[in-house]
Parts: sequence; C-alpha cells; structure tokens
Amino acid sequence: MKRRIRSQIMASILVNSIYAMINYPVILINTLLAPLAILAVVTFASKGTLLPVAAVGALIMNMVSSGTSLQQDLSHLKNDMRLQDMIVSSPTTSLVYIVGMAVSEIVYSIPTLAFLIVLNVIFVKITVIGGLIIFLDMATIFTFSISLGFFLSTFTSDIIQSWGFSGILSPLLTTIPPVYYPITYIPYPYRYLAYLSPTTYASEIAQSQTGFYSSSTSSFVLAWIILISITAVLTYLALKRSRWREI
Repeated sequence: MKRRIRSQIMASILVNSIYAMINYPVILINTLLAPLAILAVVTFASKGTLLPVAAVGALIMNMVSSGTSLQQDLSHLKNDMRLQDMIVSSPTTSLVYIVGMAVSEIVYSIPTLAFLIVLNVIFVKITVIGGLIIFLDMATIFTFSISLGFFLSTFTSDIIQSWGFSGILSPLLTTIPPVYYPITYIPYPYRYLAYLSPTTYASEIAQSQTGFYSSSTSSFVLAWIILISITAVLTYLALKRSRWREI
C-alpha cells in the first residue's frame, strides 16, 4: 500500500513538474518574476524601508500562487489529457491525488523558493522561533491554496475557464491584501475589507515575526485560529465535496 502511494505521488511529480521544468524552463522564469516584480515596486516606492516585509510577502505570494495554479494544472490534466478519468477509475483516492499534486507544485517552485529564502536570510532579521513560525505559516497558507485550487479544478470544464479563476484569485489573495506591506498602511474603514482574505492573517503572522507589525498575543492567536479554521473547512470541501468521481 505504502509503495503504491509513493509511486502515485512520484508519478504526479514527474507529470506535473519535472516534465515542465525540463521541457519548458522558460516558465520557471515567469514563476520567479511574479513575486519579484511586486517586491521591487514596493521596495523602490518605500525607498527600501519595506524590503524585509516585502521579502516575506514574496514567500507568501509564491506559496499562494503555487497552490492556486494547481487548478490550472489539474484542469489541463483532466480536460485535455483525460488523466483524471484514469485516476478516478483506479484505486487512487482524492487525498493521495491532491497530496501528490501538492508535492509536485512544491518541486516545481524549488528554484523560486530557494532564491526567496536566500533573500529573506539576508534581509530579514528573525529568531529561530520566528523562522519556525513563518515556516508553519507558509505551510498553512499553502495548504489553503492547494485545497482551493483542487476544489475549483473539479468544477472547471476548460483550461480557459481556469485562467479566469486565476486572474480573479491572484489580486484577491496576493496583490490587494497587505501581503507586501503592513495592514497599518491601509486606512479605515477599508482595512476591514482586507480581513476578508485569509492571506491577510498569514501576512500578519509572518510580519509580527519581522517586527513590522505589532501584534498582541490575543490578536496573534486569533489570526492563527481564523487561518487554520478557513484552511480546515476548505480542505474538507476539497476532499469531500469536490466533483471527484462524478466526472
């Protein structure tokens, strides 16, 4: 059983990441430029004062983008290559499938992640505990975005439709919310709108570890509770309510 699961996960990595990285390396540049472009704009506009928080924000954006882009990959595999038809008819469960595809997205993002981590090591001053908190924060928001991407992919009938979803999700999750800057930069009452996005809570958690956002213990705990709750609900929907075997 374990060997079969490992084989299925490895197959996802080979099909969804290794193949693209070897045959179309130019897309790796696109993956790197997306977070760096906003980081550069924010850094220049703030005259370098927001570089540390923007560097952490670039990590969050990369995690979210990796997860939500899963819906495009799954839409392509499902609708164009008919791969999901074969998987549905096999003993593979939706959990194994989503884990395999999630790992493949991480593998695909390794070059970008490596560069952003080096950038954070150089410019972001945090403690070991702070680094662990940020790691858990990134893992949680990645789980959220993977679940969201999988959930949406099971309802798309064409990859063009998935592009539309991506065009909506990107600004709502990574551009408009205070990912690259502290939420204190947003005036009231617009600040309340930012809390509609789960990335706002992920950003507050990460920024509290860099010293750019002062968070009380209760606010810090509340941000974790909300982020984990949203992630848990969406993961449940992705695994239990997605159109998996009806397709």
